[in-house]
Parts: sequence; structure tokens; C-alpha cells
Amino acid sequence: MKFKYIFPLIASSLLVLSSCDDNLMEWGKDPDHGAVTGAELPLELVEKISRYEPLKNYTNFVLGNGIGADLYMSDAAYRKIVNENFDEVTPGYAMKHGAMVNAKGEINFATIDAFIAETKKAGLKVFGHTLVWHSNQNASYLNGLIAPTVIPGSSGTNILDVAGLKSGAFTNWARNNPGKGITVIDNTGLASATKAIQLASSATSAQPYSLQLTSPNVPIVTGHNYEISFYIKSDVAGKGRLSFGSTLTNQYPYKDWYNTGGSFTEAFATTSAWQQVKIKLAPGDFKAGSTTFQFNLDLGYLPNVTYLIDVNTIAVVDLDAATGVVNLVSNGTFNSGITGWTKANGATDALSAATSANAYEGAGAMKVVNAVSDAANQWKTQINALFTSTMTSGKDYTISYMIKSDATGSVRCSTTGTTAHYQGDQATSTTWKLVEWKFTGNGTETGLNFDLGGTAGTYYIDNVVVTSGAVAGGGATAPITIDKTDAEKTKLIGIAMEDWISKMMTHYKTSVFAWDVVNEPMKEDGTLRNGTEGDTATDYFSWIKYLGKDYAVTAFKLARQYGNTTDKLFINDYNLESRLDKCDGIINYVAYIESQGAKVDGIGTQMHIGLTTDKDKIAQMFQKLAASGKLIKISELDVRLGTKTPTVAQQAAQADMYQYVVDTYKKYIPAAQQYGITIWGVSDSVKEHEFWLPDESPNLWDANYVRKHAYKGTADGLAGKDVSKDFSGELVKK
Repeated sequence: MKFKYIFPLIASSLLVLSSCDDNLMEWGKDPDHGAVTGAELPLELVEKISRYEPLKNYTNFVLGNGIGADLYMSDAAYRKIVNENFDEVTPGYAMKHGAMVNAKGEINFATIDAFIAETKKAGLKVFGHTLVWHSNQNASYLNGLIAPTVIPGSSGTNILDVAGLKSGAFTNWARNNPGKGITVIDNTGLASATKAIQLASSATSAQPYSLQLTSPNVPIVTGHNYEISFYIKSDVAGKGRLSFGSTLTNQYPYKDWYNTGGSFTEAFATTSAWQQVKIKLAPGDFKAGSTTFQFNLDLGYLPNVTYLIDVNTIAVVDLDAATGVVNLVSNGTFNSGITGWTKANGATDALSAATSANAYEGAGAMKVVNAVSDAANQWKTQINALFTSTMTSGKDYTISYMIKSDATGSVRCSTTGTTAHYQGDQATSTTWKLVEWKFTGNGTETGLNFDLGGTAGTYYIDNVVVTSGAVAGGGATAPITIDKTDAEKTKLIGIAMEDWISKMMTHYKTSVFAWDVVNEPMKEDGTLRNGTEGDTATDYFSWIKYLGKDYAVTAFKLARQYGNTTDKLFINDYNLESRLDKCDGIINYVAYIESQGAKVDGIGTQMHIGLTTDKDKIAQMFQKLAASGKLIKISELDVRLGTKTPTVAQQAAQADMYQYVVDTYKKYIPAAQQYGITIWGVSDSVKEHEFWLPDESPNLWDANYVRKHAYKGTADGLAGKDVSKDFSGELVKK
């Protein structure tokens, strides 16, 4: 269906229709726009609506529109409506943290830069939306900043006897010079529940051997290389060394070793932060005929220093030892790429080699990107490697691997062969996780699959080991997961907030002069969100959870610091017209923010409403907001009808509601406090409502970009009168 507008032949001066070209086009023939929906309006009303000027001509305050930046850039008709009718535009998504920040925390300005350049051509201003929210965040990046640190286990079999340390009895270990004491203390290691050796030097300690712990004998094989490693810290700046028994060369005077691949150096320093000491011994460092060696931890250089050495990290590894265990996967470390691993079952998802930066350890890992979640069909994203030999019936096997994902995810392994095995689903996160799976072979298993189709996301896999008999695992010393303290999380998220806000405000300092600084801070009852609301969406990240009640204080101070002193900075929320306690809550929170030294210029009320929204409460909301003394903005106005095919009566009721909102805003908000009104969305086109209010018709233009009755109601509200009463000439009757 299409409208044709027929006017009587009267003086052209009475028919100013230049602004209505969009309505004269035959939109029904454009496949990019939806079919005309809903009941046909009377032709007389259609003609009246067509004679209206652009909306922005009827108001003295800012008239804005919330738009899709991509649609504005790609759809000429959409862009034409926006350019003609509005003063200001708010990008609905493209300017948010989730859209602009990548996995490394870098901001991609290109899309919004191009958008702003295009809007400037049309004389439009851009409203910044939004700096700090809990949704539409790159939550994977932000959660990654505060994720536990994973310390890899040792790179081979630990041949050092550490049982005496783990028990605290020091069996086979010698406390030769104990200083103030050498003990094993619970819950003092790298992770909160791990043990550490505490070594305290005396008040007179001056020689390295004045505080000395000696290891058991470590067996050696002629011609083999060895590595000693451990993690250490001290309560104040300290100093230590490793010294060795008589089976090593050049042992008198003592030499000190530290992370040098076998060469002799000065002693190592310690600080209050955990650091790894890693020392290699080459075959030439041992005397001929030596079958064992011992080492001493010498920490007596300085008086009154207390050292901690994590028990779980002390290891001596024979770097040349044969493991005696055959890995049935030929390329499980991915240090030279992903040779041998292929996509199976027609998977179209991205498979690639990851760099060392995304490896658990070593030079690389396997990266898999799954775009679709299908919990019932994990195999649709399947990565396969063939075993070096078929498994043996009746033999026990262990499959182990390290895995992490860019957000909460899921993995399952399976085997190929006549009779397959299926691992239970394993949850994944941004922290590396060791997964082990054991089963008994049936003699038909020819390969291993990673089934990653359950949850969309990016996955990294490393250290894949398939063995029989012995447990594979993550090395001689297991990986250690270190949780960050609350104070560390607060600091890291504070840095991330400043980085984001400072860069956005600086980059757009000459092009954006009004911002939603804080979005949706309140619960429905008017209390402040606290970050424990339980939202599990992948783009959810609560700033307040880590920065506390003053997160908004910080956000407004940063926006003011890095932006212009004249920028208009808003706080914004929804349902203020239906929950007056929530309206009171945000007004009170603004007062609190300002009591802490920040300046809030305005309050935005979104007003996503329907025909049944209580009009009395709308009026009360505006009165309350006016009393705050702040600039007041209707920030995201739309009126739902509950259908995408409204009747004529529904369209009239929608027009009445739009007009009532505009009238009431103007009635109760003093002119000096009227920032303006932003209509959320342009049309009822399916392209605009794929995610927001699908199967609805909340906007001023219909699915074919034809003005609706609501256009007239809005214009009349803005103009303060029925504009069509001033039209002259005879109107067409239906």
C-alpha cells in the first residue's frame, strides 16, 4: 500500500511541502523498508500530517533522536529524516564501552569519528552516550583485569624431595643456620590457601650463610641440564643467593646464581612482591663423576628481614630426562603453530594459532572462535587431532589440557572412532583452567575432539596431553591461581575507568559537548545498585561493585577534568515516571555526588512508556525533577503499542501520549532547565527493532518511513497548539 497526496489547486504559497519529500516517495517499492503495517489513516489526516514542517522547527530547546550509527551512515532515506527533523543525535550503541574497547583495552574511534564527521555536515550535534554503565561493556576485558593470576607449573618432572616442606617437618632438609627461625606457615604462599617457608634473619645477620636452608641430595645424570626454580618475597628489601655443595665446580669462594642460564652472577634481590628465581645448571657445572648435588638457600646478608618462599613452587627439573610417558597428540603445545589440528563436521568457525601473549606457557596456543551458542550441539564447532596410534582396549587413559575463554564459556572433549567417549561439559572463564578427563579405552579411538559449540566466544587451548597409565596434569608443580585482593581490584578498575573516560573526553573535546556520564545507577526502589544484582549477560560489568558508592563521583570528576568546563554532564535512568521512589532516589544521589565535590549538570529521564502509563505520575515526576534545579532532559522517549500493526485508534492514542509528555515537560520544567527531548528511534522498521522492542510500533514514522499520527501529536506538543488549524486550503476527504 502507498499513500498519494492530492491537494486542491490553490496558491503555491499556501502549500509549503518542501520538507515532506520523504512522504511523497513510494516507499512500498523499496525492499529495504518494511511493508506498510497497521490500519490506514483517513486521507484528510494524512494530508494534514504531510503539511507539517520538520519537528525541530516547532521548538526552542534541543530536539534529539536516538539512532543507529550504522543505519545513519548506510541508509540515505533514514539519514534524510534525521537531518531534517532533529538538532542532535545520540548513537544508540556505537559510542559505548562494549562497542569501542577491544580485548586489550584499546579504543577504536574510527566508527564514531566517521559518524561525527557525517553529522557535522548536516549541522547536527552529537550527544555522548554513555560513559559509565553496567551493560554494553567489554566485560571480558574488564573482568580480565581483575581475574586471578595463574602461575604455570614447572616444565617437567620435579626430582626434588619437597615432602618434608609440605609436611612442615623439614625431613631431609637441613636448617643449618636458622636465624630467628625457619618454619612452614599455612596460608602464606602465592595463593591464599598455600604454604610458604618463612625464613627470618637475626638482628646481627651479616653473612649470607647466617640464614641457611639446605636441600636434600638431588640425583643427576651425566650430560643432563637442570633447572632450579621457586617464588620468593620479603617483608622489606632483601638479598639472597643459592650456593652449592662440593659436587659443583668453583664452590669456594661461594658464587651466586640468578636467572642467567648457568653463568655466575651477583646475589639476587627480593622485594615485597612475589618474584620467580629460575637457575639453570649445565653439564659443565658439575664435577666429573658426580651423581648428586645439593643447594643452599642463603638469605642472611641483611638483618631483620623475613622471607617467604612458596612451597608449591620449589622444583628441580631434569631438562633432558625422558618422561617415560608417550603423548598420543603430536602437537599439544602449539609452540610451532596448530599443525595437526583441523576443523571437523563442517565447522565454519575461526581456527588459528595464538601468540605467546595468549598462551598458557611457551610460544603459542590454539585459538578457536565460535560465533553461535548451541548447547545441544557442541559438536557443530569441533576441532580434531588424530592420535599417533589407536588406543588399546582395556587400557586407562588420561587427557589433560589448559583452557581459558574471553568470557564465561563451555568445552567438552570427545573421541573419534567406532565407539566414542564424551566428556561432561566443563565451564571455562578468563582464567586458565587445568582440565583432566580419564576413561578406559575400547580399542577404536583414533583421535581427540574439542567440542566448543555450546557457548559462543573465543577460546584458547594449550598443553594438550593424552597419556596412558600416569596422570598427565599440568607439570611437576601444579599451576597456582592467585586471587587479587579487593584493594587491587579497586585500583585496577579505577585505572580502567580513568583510561576510558579520559581518552573519550580528550578525543571528542572539540566535537561532543554533552554526555551521559553515568547511566542507570538506581534500583527500582530508589536505592543504589550495588553490583550484586546477578546479571549474567556477557556484556555486564558493574563499576560500583569495585569502586563503591563514589564511582559516579569519580566518573563526573574525570569527565569534567578531561572535557570542557562548559560541557553538559548528565546522569540518566529509566522508569522514573512509574516509580516515583526511583525518581526521588536519583535526585538524592545527585545531591550526594555533588556533596563529594563533583558537578552534575542534568538528569535524564528515559521514558520508555506505553498507552497505560499513569499520566498523573508523569506530571509528578516532572515536578520532582524540576525541584532539583538541574537541567532536565527526556533522553529516550518512545511510546509502545503492543503490536506492529496498530489500529487507527491505537495510533491516535499514541499521538495523544506523545503530545501529553511534551506538554507536561514544558508545563512543569522551567524554560531555563529545559535541555530538550530526545525521541528514541526513527521508525517502526524491523531494521531498527531487531533487538529493541521487536514486533512493536513505538516511533513517529512507520516501517516505510511514512509519518504517523504520532508525528502530529509530537509536533503539536512542541508548538504548543494544533498546528494544522492554521493550514489553509481545502483538505481531501476520504
